[in-house]
Amino acid sequence: MTLPFDKERTLARGRAVLETEAGAITALVPRLDDTFVNACQLILDCKGRVVVTGMGKSGHIGNKLAATFASTGTPAFFVHPGEASHGDIGMITPQDLVIAISYSGETDELTILLPVIKRINVPLIAMTSRRDSALGRAATIVLDISVANEACPLNLAPTASTTATLALSDALAVAILEARGFTEEDFARSHPAGSLGRRLLLYVEDVMHTGDALPLVTADTLLREGLKEMTRKRLGMTTIVDEHHHLLGVFTDGDLRRTLDKQIDFHATLMGEVMTANPKVATARMLAASAVHLMEKYKITVLPVVNDQHVVIGALNVHDLFRAGVM
Repeated sequence: MTLPFDKERTLARGRAVLETEAGAITALVPRLDDTFVNACQLILDCKGRVVVTGMGKSGHIGNKLAATFASTGTPAFFVHPGEASHGDIGMITPQDLVIAISYSGETDELTILLPVIKRINVPLIAMTSRRDSALGRAATIVLDISVANEACPLNLAPTASTTATLALSDALAVAILEARGFTEEDFARSHPAGSLGRRLLLYVEDVMHTGDALPLVTADTLLREGLKEMTRKRLGMTTIVDEHHHLLGVFTDGDLRRTLDKQIDFHATLMGEVMTANPKVATARMLAASAVHLMEKYKITVLPVVNDQHVVIGALNVHDLFRAGVM
């Protein structure tokens, strides 16, 4: 039977849930001792992969833990305990380590696997509320995830307990990534499609224009012809180079506006007379994010790209960086 909706009661219940779950996490803090450190050391010493397993809501937390490990430098995957007992346990090798999650420690689908895990002789970290459970007794290390009570008013639905398990899982993963010396660059390599990956893995050479798409004129080219080169290459600029393609300067849309103000004769003026000499430049192996920073710092929208000999090898504008997802 559905009860009449009570706004104040609903709001009070929501707040009570948050307070209960926050309390469950806070209660974990003083429990972190040498047992936690030893669990981290076991994981760091693992020569194979971390295999995480759990049933029901614990399985969802386990899936997340395995994914967090995998993306932060610890090879890991999740095995459903029901599938494991029907052949998938063959995925576990003697070089691996198992993390099993069960609040009661008596989950049938997990306990049936314990003799096999013991026979393989792999370390077993149990995340459970009962050290004296079947899972707790079989484990190499037990991490206590017990809570005073669930946030569910019936004290039945896994709520505070799963929140505490998730928090402890994150504590494991983050402590281990720090112990590994995991860096932003390492994270980016695991997330090449993410914004951080694009910022830390994408180089100027990946987005710059080269070859026939590169706008090039010499200093003695008429301004009229230089504008044609800019129009053809559609980068909002052209580079000005010597006979060996060493960069002398650039001429941009901004330079064009300033030239119009001076009422210069486009048919008689040379590019060398109106170019901006010694412009800001990028290099091919510069991070695209660094090119963005350079543009923002100097309020420019285009950059020539040069090599160690200051030879022009490419060019890029702000639109290239937008399309690459770096800005």
